[in-house]
Amino acid sequence: MRVLLPRLPRRPWLSRLPRRPWAAVLTAVVLSASGFTALPASGVEAGCRVDYTVNKWTGGFTAQIKVTNLGPTLDSWRLAWTYTGDQQVTSAWNATVTQTGRSVVAAGTSWNGTLATGSTAEFGLQGTWRSADPAPSDFTLGGVPCGGDGSTPPTPPPTTPPPTTPPPSADCGGAVICSDFENQTGPAPSGDWRFTAPDCQGSGTAAVDTAVAHSGSTSLRVDGRAGYCNHAFVASTADLSSVGPVMHVRMWVRHTTALPSAHVTFVSLPDASQGGRSLRVGGQNGALQWNREVDDATLPAQSPAGVALSRPLPTGSWQCLRFAIDTTAPGLDTWLGDERIPGLHADGVPTQDIDQQWLVRTTPPRPTALRLGWESYGTGDDTLWFDDVAVGPAPLDC
Repeated sequence: MRVLLPRLPRRPWLSRLPRRPWAAVLTAVVLSASGFTALPASGVEAGCRVDYTVNKWTGGFTAQIKVTNLGPTLDSWRLAWTYTGDQQVTSAWNATVTQTGRSVVAAGTSWNGTLATGSTAEFGLQGTWRSADPAPSDFTLGGVPCGGDGSTPPTPPPTTPPPTTPPPSADCGGAVICSDFENQTGPAPSGDWRFTAPDCQGSGTAAVDTAVAHSGSTSLRVDGRAGYCNHAFVASTADLSSVGPVMHVRMWVRHTTALPSAHVTFVSLPDASQGGRSLRVGGQNGALQWNREVDDATLPAQSPAGVALSRPLPTGSWQCLRFAIDTTAPGLDTWLGDERIPGLHADGVPTQDIDQQWLVRTTPPRPTALRLGWESYGTGDDTLWFDDVAVGPAPLDC
């Protein structure tokens, strides 16, 4: 394992620009109180070798990971490790990366999933941290610990199992996420919800609010700020990668300022089919829209006729917003209250001014997580509240 000497923070990749793997392999050192200490790479004997190169700044980090297979050919490789700090992966590229508690699994994609003996795969990820960001050291490839003999893994030492998701309440119909935020006890999101700035952080903030709520006495409040790359989100720790075949999302949202003409986002779903980039729900030209980060496609098309088929998000009152995302075909539906919004509907058949741009990409989405907050690409401050949020495989009522 190699760890990069901390450098001056640099601006992360902007959310609408493609990320590219790093090409350089850098000398691995760690800075300690007494000076510089070289660290050996882990897993160089047999089984596999992992080079984990980190660039971090206050509250965030990126990691470039290179795995070399020293054992038999793997048709579909999976690299696993455990974070010992409070790192949370927010996006990835060149691999599908999922996190449950502190346990992380990276899987090869359709084009780099086979890993022959002696060959390597490289991928990257981005994440957040608060109190500690130590590099992991317990990598396994296909269940074989790196540094093993490549055939029979040794018995691992006892470990504490990752925390399990508590059972959802009855009114969510077996949803994976079912939260009214009444279990939030401090001023900042905690437990199953964590503050995150997926690409870069500005002056936006998130807090637990006990003065405004849709039900009960608690909600999540986000004070979003204008300006490109000024991200402020609260992310659920639940893994949504197996929810389907149709993923249903419901939330109550209240916001203060009308959606601007510039592009904004208030719901972000990291999407494995986009290499970890996001499906985004927000607004443009004053109306609700979907946006796909990988190619900037919008639903509806941003023509006057297309925008007219969407709806504004009313201000100053609680609104029930629901989505149905087909993970097996390019199907998508959106409701505001009980009204299905015609401009936010895609059924696989191109419709003028609605989804002809959206359907250019035929790969079905595969959302893996849920983030609620604010992301502005030009102008537009807003204060939003979220409450009674649910995500599951069955339809959810308002």
